[in-house]
Amino acid sequence: MNPIKDSIHDYITLGPVASELIDTPAMQRLRHVKQLSTVRLVYPSANHTRFEHSLGVYHLARTALSHLDVDEETAALVRAAALVHDVGHGPYGHQTEELIERRTGKDHDDIAWLLTDPERELCQTLESHDLDPVRVAALVAGEDGIGELVSGELDVDRMDYLIRDAHHTGVPYGTIDHGRLVRALRLEGGRLVLGEGNVATAESLLVARSLMNGVVYRHHVSRIAGAMLERACERYLDRTETGIEQFRRMPDHELLVELSAEVPELGRRIERRQLYKRAVWAEPGDVPRGTMDAGHEEERTAEREIADHAGVDPTEVIVDIPDRPGLKESGTNVVVDGVVQQLEDASELVSGLRATERARWRLGVYCPEEHASAVGEAATAVLGLKPGTGNR
Repeated sequence: MNPIKDSIHDYITLGPVASELIDTPAMQRLRHVKQLSTVRLVYPSANHTRFEHSLGVYHLARTALSHLDVDEETAALVRAAALVHDVGHGPYGHQTEELIERRTGKDHDDIAWLLTDPERELCQTLESHDLDPVRVAALVAGEDGIGELVSGELDVDRMDYLIRDAHHTGVPYGTIDHGRLVRALRLEGGRLVLGEGNVATAESLLVARSLMNGVVYRHHVSRIAGAMLERACERYLDRTETGIEQFRRMPDHELLVELSAEVPELGRRIERRQLYKRAVWAEPGDVPRGTMDAGHEEERTAEREIADHAGVDPTEVIVDIPDRPGLKESGTNVVVDGVVQQLEDASELVSGLRATERARWRLGVYCPEEHASAVGEAATAVLGLKPGTGNR
């Protein structure tokens, strides 16, 4: 097969297995799932897809494996896992992930149901090349040590999406030295580590992720649109006969058409970018203890209470409580003076970046602009926020 021209890695050459895998329906579907879902409502050029990202992850995995002491059978399994790692994503990627997990009990990385079904072309293709679909699924989940290359603190998934997202948004903060990163990887005691002299290399990945979090991934407009999308999807599944299995195989465009028809109060707003506004945008110090740990049901209960207090339709209030901020990459293993350490123990930057992530955390309450004042006052009372919190 001829090399594929890529916007990030220039030319990507596929092996025989990869060439067949990309032609399966599950992989081709990723051409119609955007990598950054609602972020493209903020950055118009961020229209890249999970298909091209998957090619990039495959390329980086292949490069890394050429520098690792791994037998060819294992390398073939890892290359396949890198290519298919995103086939479990639902429409709009991470924006529907929690909804799908609540209704199926499966995370998007749990793709054994797709890979091991003998009726599916993914399974047939893997088995035709003597690749065990069960082992490939385990590698996608980050298991077997070397699986950390696909899903772990040092995974090539993260390396590709940072540089790809930075390129397509026009935001330079995700730029990292991925060439050095993949060449500095080592296997030590069954763990994936960065070799001696690469603390700064690991820190660069951490800094890039933190900066992209603040400027791109958690931009307040994308968060509002994402929260609206999730509520719209819940109502869509409750109002129609569409099952969760059919839902999670939809491409982005099909879902948007369905939402505009079946949940017009939100679907049409998303389609036309007529988004809700912030009635509350609260910092960590403004919220009562334990609020960060509120779950899905607590959010929905709060929405109903706020709407009742403000005298607005309950469907017009959205409470958005993000998970506690964290830096998964701080657990990266690095070799320092011949000893494997976690980055958080070897770098003074980690504590500062953790403090930054915590300071950026915000609780959001969203509604139509005409109700923002009333909803803001009601949310402050219902959620027990500090007086005057409002929309900072």
